[in-house]
Amino acid sequence: MRFFSDNAAPVHPAVLEAIATADELDTAYDGDRWSKRLDERFSALFETEVRALWVPSGTAANCLALAAMCPPHGAVVCHKDAHIQNDECGAPEFYTHGAKLLLAEGDGAKVTPETVEAVLSLARYDVHQQRPHAISITNATEYGRVYTPAEVAAIGAVAKERKLGFHMDGARFANAVVATGASPADLTWRGGVDALSFGFVKNGGMNAEALVFFRPELADDTLFRRKRAGHLLSKGRYLAAQLLAMLEREIWLDCARASNAGAALLAKAAGARLIHPAEANEVFLRVTPDEAAALRAKGFDFYDWGPGEARLVVSWNQRTADIRPLADAIAAL
Repeated sequence: MRFFSDNAAPVHPAVLEAIATADELDTAYDGDRWSKRLDERFSALFETEVRALWVPSGTAANCLALAAMCPPHGAVVCHKDAHIQNDECGAPEFYTHGAKLLLAEGDGAKVTPETVEAVLSLARYDVHQQRPHAISITNATEYGRVYTPAEVAAIGAVAKERKLGFHMDGARFANAVVATGASPADLTWRGGVDALSFGFVKNGGMNAEALVFFRPELADDTLFRRKRAGHLLSKGRYLAAQLLAMLEREIWLDCARASNAGAALLAKAAGARLIHPAEANEVFLRVTPDEAAALRAKGFDFYDWGPGEARLVVSWNQRTADIRPLADAIAAL
């Protein structure tokens, strides 16, 4: 009955099993045999050579990636509703030691080449302003919209032409892969992405995310930044083991398929109430305060998302029998 956040979902049993399997003496920090396998495993997934680091949170992954591409005197272009702008408590500015976020427009929290260029056109590129050094997008976005490979590539072309780094916040990357049917490679580096924050916690993980560099040299200094930021955990094998377990049995895709399908069921019930197309595992709908209270009175839990709006998030472990009662209640409003 709880649809307020996939962050609150249980951990997938395979993840707990992997943690237990790693519960033995091994080298500390990231020198263990699980951590050493990450580069090879992620390289196979993305069909190119990558460097992959575990980190304990999506905020750390996002901000370490941005710090690798943007100096303190630089700026990052992102959507005005991006997580790095509204929900990370100034962490991007903290990790980059002062870089500025330049805010772009776009429906459903998606930027376009045109809205990015509109921001870039305002930069003077003189010593008196912070110069753009990177573009950051979120896939799936904060409103549950997904970028297709073509849309990623179009923004990547802007980044290449302007000689900017290109970061993707993939807190719900698995949901975007499932929604588009595209390969992980086509949604990232083939479209010009330099670094991906690959989310696992929202999708059945426990406390491990992956920071994937498609320009491997960016990882060199990031190893030191991760340590300096307090994110080099002494028993990193437990994080690495989670990531490997999710990938090697394709659990990350199974979990995303389940949550996307559940959101589609709610979206169908919402009908004309939908605010944004439900392309991943989030549903945004119009409800009056009385309607929201009526749903809560029946035991459903969700976030209010502005006046007259609600956000419903389906988690990997919620099945049709869990979701159908809410769908029926929405349809009956």
